[in-house]
Amino acid sequence: MVNKSGSERRQKKKNNTLSTRINRVVLTILILIIISFLVSIYIITERERKEYEIREAENTIKTLSSNINSELESYMELSRLIMMEDRLVKFLRADGTSVDIGMINDARYGIMDILNVTGGVDSVIVIRDDLIMARTNRFTYKFDYNKLSSDEWKQDILVKKGKAVISLNSNGIATKQDGKPVVTIGRTVYDNVNQKKRGVMLMNISANVLDIMLNELRYDNICIMGEDGSYLAGNRSLLKYYDSTFDRSTVFHEDIKENREKIMISGAKVENTPIIILRVSNFGTQGIPYSILFMLCVLLLIYLVGMTYLGGFVTRNITDPVSQLSESMERNKASGELKPIETHIPDGELNELKNDYNSLIGHVNELIETLLEQEKTLQKAEMRVLQEQIKPHFLYNSIETIGFLALDAGADNVHDALETLGSFYRNFLSKGGRDIPLSREISIVKDYLSLQALRYGDIINAEYDISPETERVVVPKLILQPLVENSIYHGIRLKGEKGLIKISSFMKDGMLHLIVRDTGVGMTEEEIEGIFETSDDDNEDQMSKSFGLKGTIERLRIYNNSEDVVRIRSEVGEYTEIEFMIKDSRSGE
Repeated sequence: MVNKSGSERRQKKKNNTLSTRINRVVLTILILIIISFLVSIYIITERERKEYEIREAENTIKTLSSNINSELESYMELSRLIMMEDRLVKFLRADGTSVDIGMINDARYGIMDILNVTGGVDSVIVIRDDLIMARTNRFTYKFDYNKLSSDEWKQDILVKKGKAVISLNSNGIATKQDGKPVVTIGRTVYDNVNQKKRGVMLMNISANVLDIMLNELRYDNICIMGEDGSYLAGNRSLLKYYDSTFDRSTVFHEDIKENREKIMISGAKVENTPIIILRVSNFGTQGIPYSILFMLCVLLLIYLVGMTYLGGFVTRNITDPVSQLSESMERNKASGELKPIETHIPDGELNELKNDYNSLIGHVNELIETLLEQEKTLQKAEMRVLQEQIKPHFLYNSIETIGFLALDAGADNVHDALETLGSFYRNFLSKGGRDIPLSREISIVKDYLSLQALRYGDIINAEYDISPETERVVVPKLILQPLVENSIYHGIRLKGEKGLIKISSFMKDGMLHLIVRDTGVGMTEEEIEGIFETSDDDNEDQMSKSFGLKGTIERLRIYNNSEDVVRIRSEVGEYTEIEFMIKDSRSGE
């Protein structure tokens, strides 16, 4: 029983190895590729077959439409000749009382003389305005005299004013005795001298002309029909596919299934005629891109062979060395120490991985030692900070004691100065925070200027233009005091006359703008550029001991995480104006 369990564990571990998983992935990819290939072949084949049938249908229908239009154009030219035949013109011009059977026959013979030079015309019917007719093939048509007596049937012809109008079956006033369809060319007949309307001519063209055309082109899957679905020529069995929506000038295509076989119906209306061409075709093997399919099969075979080789290559050159590397790491894990791997790995990327791993182990050990040293240093610093916390309280208490002694001695000015100094240091040192509201920063500056006034008297005047909306914006502590100090010692004092320090603040585009302006000696362009230059001597220890202008700019850059934090404007002998831009961070106080 124990042996069986051990065997199962080994089998389970074997099934979970990287090599086994890669083989499974490769096999899955192969299966997916084969399935995708077969689906792609099916889609490509079906698409190409359909596109081939569409191209064939469009070429056939466009060719046939063009031929029908050309044929009808020739018959239209013939109808123009008939209208100019002398005997027909005489018949049309004659007064109704003078028209007799002889004149009608003369007109008919004149028409027939012209028709003898061509075929396909079944009959020509010329109807005067008084409904007297001259016609060929007199006994093969039956007329609807009720319809003939109205003007409704010829309105579409009259509107064209002599231009040819294509219709079917004598424009609805007559049909053949045998029921065969005809294509009719109708024209309004005008007198060629005075352009007076004389009547209407209908030229009926036999549908056999269309059958002959189809036979010459060897089209047996086409039916030519009227826009009402009536049969004209071609394969009569295709009439069942007619639909009223087929009345379009552009070629349409529709796929249907019949007896589980997919067929395509294509068709279009012949331009400027009531004739519709319908083509029905099966999806055969035409259009299948055998050369492309052959190339795809070759590529698939190459890909399958390549994937099979790749699977074996990965097993021999990757998974087996990885297994060896993993076993070495497991031994390190079991030992509980971060030791370099000593297992031999063949040259290659995995050997580089082993070397990188060993380098990482060495680096991690170094980092651990560094972290331990930093932790010790941090503990010492925290102890030092704790000790420094005592000093400000001692300073405050000492200042207050001296202030009370001065007050008892009647030195009120000394007492006020000590109170101002105490207020300054409380704001300067209290709470130990790095960031404070702008209102407290302004208080620090006011206390500082009050202390400076004790030394310099009224030589220094101060103005404040602080926008109320900026007072709660949080700023780094002591960013204004260094600027004010700089204005006093390097600006106003050097000028040797009274000066003004103006401090302004406002919000713009989500940024706090702080401006310190003094009326001191000003700065040259070189001096301004020197402020922005960083010297290698400005080390971290020096920066920590000074809150000078450079240090303040550097603190703001770190605070804003941006280089663009300051603008300096100055005119020598007139003024210096320093503007800070600080991101908006509201205080919750």
